[in-house]
Parts: sequence; structure tokens; C-alpha cells
Amino acid sequence: MSSEKRPLLGLSHREMYPRRGYVLVIHGGAGTMTRTGSTPEQQAAYKAALSQALLSGYKVLSEGGDALDAVVAAVTVMEDNSLFNSGKGAVFNVEGKIELETSVMLSKPPFSHPEIPVNRRGLGLTLLTRAKNPSHLVRALYLSPSLVPHTFLSGATAEKIGENLGETLVDPSYFFTEHRWKEHRRGLGLPEEPLPQVNMEPDHERVPPLDQLPTGTVGAVALDVYGCIASLTSTGGRTNKLVGRIGDTPHMGSGFWAEEWKETRLFKRVWQKFTGKNAKTRAIGVSGTGDGDYFIRQATAATIAHRMRYLGQSLDSAAHQTVKELLETSGLGGVIALDGDGNVSMPLNCEGMYRGVIREDGLPKTAIFFDEVLV
Repeated sequence: MSSEKRPLLGLSHREMYPRRGYVLVIHGGAGTMTRTGSTPEQQAAYKAALSQALLSGYKVLSEGGDALDAVVAAVTVMEDNSLFNSGKGAVFNVEGKIELETSVMLSKPPFSHPEIPVNRRGLGLTLLTRAKNPSHLVRALYLSPSLVPHTFLSGATAEKIGENLGETLVDPSYFFTEHRWKEHRRGLGLPEEPLPQVNMEPDHERVPPLDQLPTGTVGAVALDVYGCIASLTSTGGRTNKLVGRIGDTPHMGSGFWAEEWKETRLFKRVWQKFTGKNAKTRAIGVSGTGDGDYFIRQATAATIAHRMRYLGQSLDSAAHQTVKELLETSGLGGVIALDGDGNVSMPLNCEGMYRGVIREDGLPKTAIFFDEVLV
């Protein structure tokens, strides 16, 4: 029987939906690095790590996987690399402890989990101290609405539920690195020695981080072949933050956002009526990085989406204007944003933002400083 005459009942769930193009964009932090304070070795190490993250997420997308799984794969690479302020490389709070944050949001439920309610939207987690990979934890809890019906959860409760779902918890000392500890002490005007009595990763094993006293995050936004956009962000927060401080990373609308909508503006409705075409579905995903307190005050991530939805701005125009306005309030940082047509925008208002993109050709392109072209 020819493929066009095969009955629908004989088709797999995936075969019943046309495939679209896919793309992945990532960031690894912004705002606290300088070209003059860097070495070629440091720059190469960051770009290699970004490329590894891109390729990890690309593998998922190229095999027809969900955007959700692609962003988790990409962010995991950065969480496991102490160059970045997330997971293994997280910064210390004012009392010398690690408190992690993460979030995920989707434009629509993932293709492989159609049982997830459309209004589920996303989840933010904060004040984590034992989740080895916060990105894995937030994925597991997002996919368990019966266990976690909320949009925001913190600390031991989130980690205990995750452990029951098979997620890995570690002793808090796992996150300690010598460089971040010395940075923490230096930032408080205290002696760098003695080091805590834990099995800490020493400075000499890796290239030291390029950013100093970071406030940034890591994040990824992906568009999969089924038209779903997923945004995932993970961070250790800002260096020497107050105990219990919650930043923009788990704060829906501030440090992350994803949604889709039918075009409803008057001009578009008239055009659709005239042409007989159905309203176009538009989608966006955003992940931010920088000084999160300002992202919260400006509702940065959601503002980009709302400029597109209600003002009809392009992705690039909306993202650049919002990041510019962030700077006008003294907020340093940048965002990565992706729409349902595969357009990417990565504006920043500071000297650098670790960033990269990979498309269907499988070629990872990365950059660090504001005037660099992605290569």
C-alpha cells in the first residue's frame, strides 16, 4: 500500500505530525568577564565547553527528540563543568554555602508526554543544596504534575520528591571548588586561606573561570521538529548573595519564559479573512543571564514575548529593546531568545556573554565578547 493511502490508524504518533526545522541556542553567563582580563587558553576552554553543550543538545534534536530533553542535555554539560556558575561551578553565598536554582518552561506540552496539561506551562526550583544536576530535577518534577502541581518549589521538598523519582542527590561539598571559594572570601575582604575541610576541586586541575564574582547563569532554548520550544535555566546565583536570596532564574516571567499563541492583532485578522488562511501560531522561548534582581524588576523574559505578541515586533527587535531598557535601570546582562520560525536573538548590554547556536547542519557556533561574530 502506498504511503499516501495508509490508514491513519496504522501510523505512529510521530508519523502523524509533519516535522519542522530545529535549532538550539545556549548561554553560559554574562556581565562579569572582560577581554583584557582573559587569556587565549581561557577563551578556548569556554568555547570548547559551549560547543560540547551544543552538540549534546543537537544529538537529541537531530534524532527527533523533544526540545525539553535537548535543553536538559545541553545544560547538563555546563552544570558538570566548573567553568560555569551552575552545578559543579556554582558560587557561594555570604555564609559560604551553595544554594542552586533552576527552571523550565515550554510553549506547549512535550510531544512525548501529551498527558501533560496545556496549562502546566513550567516550573521553577530554588534553594537547592543537594541536586547534582538541577536541570534533571526540574525536568523530572515538571513531568510529575500529580506530585508537584505548583509552579514554584524550594529546597528539601523538591529534592526529596526528585530522589524518589530517581534523581541523584550529592553531599553539598560536591559543589565546592577552590577558585569559587577564594573568590567568595576575597569578595568579602577575608583571607582566602584556610580552605574548607572538604574534598575540593583544586585550581590547578582546570583553566580558572574567566568571570570574576559572577552573577550569571547557564541556559538553553530549543525548538524541536514538532514545533515545541523549551527554555531551561540553571544557576548558583550571585556571588555572596544573602542566605535564602531568590533570583530571576526560578522566577517565571523574569529569567525565563516560553509560550505560543494564535495571531490575533486586527491587521492580521483582516488579512487572514481576506486570504482565507488560518491564524498563524507563533511561539517564543527566552532564557536570561546577568544581574537577576533587575530582570525581576523589569519582568524581562515575559516582556520580550509580550512585545512580539501585542506590539507585533520581531523577535530581534523585541529582545534588543528589552535588554536596552534593562541597562537603563542599571541591569547588566543578556538573553537568548528563539521563536517558532527558528529565528534567534542574543542581545547583551555588557562586555560579554558566553553564547552559542547550532542548527540542522550540526555546526556549533560560539562567541564570548559583545563584538564577536558567532563562529
